[in-house]
Amino acid sequence: MKLALAGDTMLGRKVVGRLAVAPADALFSEEVVAAAHEADVFVLNLECAISDRGRRWPDPRKPFFFRAPPVATEVLQLLGVDCVTLANNHALDFGADALLDTFRNLSDAGIAWVGAGADEATARSPTILERGRSRIGIVGVTDHPRDFAAAPDRPGVAYADLREGVPGWLLGAIGGVDTEIVLVTPHWGPNMVSEPVAHVRKAAAAFRAAGATLVAGHSAHVFHAVADGVLYDLGDFIDDYATDTELRNDLGLLFLVSFDHATPTRVEAVPLALDFCHTRLADPDEAAWIGRRLRSACAVFGTDVIESAGRFVIEFTPAHCTAHG
Repeated sequence: MKLALAGDTMLGRKVVGRLAVAPADALFSEEVVAAAHEADVFVLNLECAISDRGRRWPDPRKPFFFRAPPVATEVLQLLGVDCVTLANNHALDFGADALLDTFRNLSDAGIAWVGAGADEATARSPTILERGRSRIGIVGVTDHPRDFAAAPDRPGVAYADLREGVPGWLLGAIGGVDTEIVLVTPHWGPNMVSEPVAHVRKAAAAFRAAGATLVAGHSAHVFHAVADGVLYDLGDFIDDYATDTELRNDLGLLFLVSFDHATPTRVEAVPLALDFCHTRLADPDEAAWIGRRLRSACAVFGTDVIESAGRFVIEFTPAHCTAHG
């Protein structure tokens, strides 16, 4: 079984303008789509609402608001996306009405979601995907913002202040998933940092100890290390964001994780270039930069990265593959 993982996927703002004049397949090159289709299951972080309703979240400190039209689900279908996590700081950018529309639009497109719901219990509930003989349980959570947290009688996201530690409900949700593969996909830590911060590392270890087969995080907008069954940050997948010339958030990776039964054995990272509202395979110079950055990030954790057929490969050892416990 092969699992595709992509980070922040923002289909709002200027991406909306591109969708208005071009078909869904204009946002990703054919080669990127083909790489995504190698996987049996594709999970990504959807960093916007999908709706044509709602009002901006009334927080004067909030600078960015992302909302995509219903046609944006065609982009996800083109990529073969099976499930998105909505546990992030943009799911409620246009309020509860837009979030509820997002649920309906995803459902109509045949795409599952996790990390948000009509109430607290639903938002915190895992999503189960079945592919052949494989069953994958997915748990989504975000550590910001607190105001977006679902309540017993209010729609919202699955929120946990991971800076204060991993709460019991989250450890119980991970440990209670009765599937061969358990994926935890947290939106954690600050933007635009080059490596995972202390509370992210601690939370990753706690997720693994609770029974997570694989942890795949996002939020930093740049990719981080892979180590001990954890992809600390998947980076960005598509957006209209300004580029940091040092951290290069315009250069990213699509991660393909291979499993032997329920054990992750290999990660193939496909180098990407994020142009304005369009994602393609990286050219040789761009891929070389990505490779240097990935090797440096992984070396801190003792993880080896090799290059094979234009991709960056990490082979998991048995120690990496087994959750602590």
